[in-house]
Formats: sequence, structure tokens, C-alpha cells
Amino acid sequence: MIAGSGDLPEAFAVLFDRHAAALHRYLARRAGGLIAEDLVAQAFLVAFEQRARYDVRRPDARAWLYGIATNLLRRHHRDEERLLRALARTGVDTTSAHPCPADQIADRLDANAMSQRLAAAIAGLPAVERDVLLLHAWAELDLEEVGRALGIPSGTVRSRLHRARKRLRPLASLMSGAANDHAFTKEELRYG
Repeated sequence: MIAGSGDLPEAFAVLFDRHAAALHRYLARRAGGLIAEDLVAQAFLVAFEQRARYDVRRPDARAWLYGIATNLLRRHHRDEERLLRALARTGVDTTSAHPCPADQIADRLDANAMSQRLAAAIAGLPAVERDVLLLHAWAELDLEEVGRALGIPSGTVRSRLHRARKRLRPLASLMSGAANDHAFTKEELRYG
């Protein structure tokens, strides 16, 4: 599909049809709904312009596209931090089409406070750890795909994910109501 798009650019549309919706969901969660459409368009424009450099031995372009999108997100890093800090302050996730679990239990103020704490904790992570964590949790990329997306070895992905979870572990213990050695699961990170 990508290889054939050199002579037939229309063939690239198949890639868009296959991955645009998932890429949009991921970008909306990371950068907000208003920016996501622009970032998806930019990601596919960059991918189209760089299609000659794609490694056609890889059957799935998903990790490649997420890598391009993550690079674009780095340019919007300040906006992302501002959005997460706003969520931490207010507890209102304005970027999600689905209500967060804390909002589904409107009567429980402590659940809303946990959502705020989680957003603040994620916002406080170093950008390289946050990228790995959110590509794994929100985009549901496996560790090898995260590595390809970010252009880093899978061992580096594992260590960054471990460090991010370790930084979030005290909050996870609060959320579970126990002081046990608990790391966030993907489901726990899907607060928005």
C-alpha cells in the first residue's frame, strides 16, 4: 500500500482509512479535540511526504504513524502540559467524548479528586516517560511498537515505562485504598 503510493498516490488513502480514527482518538486524548484534527492531518501529510523512506518490510504502518504523531505532539508539548494541569485543577476533562470513570460517579468527590491527582501526576512526568506511558496506555501500542514509534530500543521503552509507573505508584496505592506495591494498569490510566 505505501510502496504502491509512489506511482499511485491514491493508494495512500487506504492507510488513512485504516488508521486515521484510532490516531485521532489518541491525539485527542493527548492534545485536545480541537488540535487532534490538525495533528492527524499533519501526521498523514508528513507520512505521505516521507512514504519513500518507509521500511516496506514492516507489514503494519501503525507504529510509524504513531511515531510521526508523537513527534508532532512534542511541538505541542506546552499545550499538552497546560491541558493536563487544567484537568488537575478543575477535574473536568473537556477533551474526551467519553466521560471519565470519576465523572460517572458524580456523587463521589474523592473519585473526582483522584482524577485530578492522576492528571497532575501524569503532567508532572518527564516528557519522554509520559510519551511512552500514553502510547502504551492510550494508543494501546505494545512495547516494541512504542519503541518503533519513538525510535528507541524496546529496553529503553521498558525502563521508561517502569520509571513512569514507579513515579505514579504512590497515587495508585491511594486509588486502590491499599499501600501495596501497585502499578497502574492501562485501564486505570484511561481516566479520559
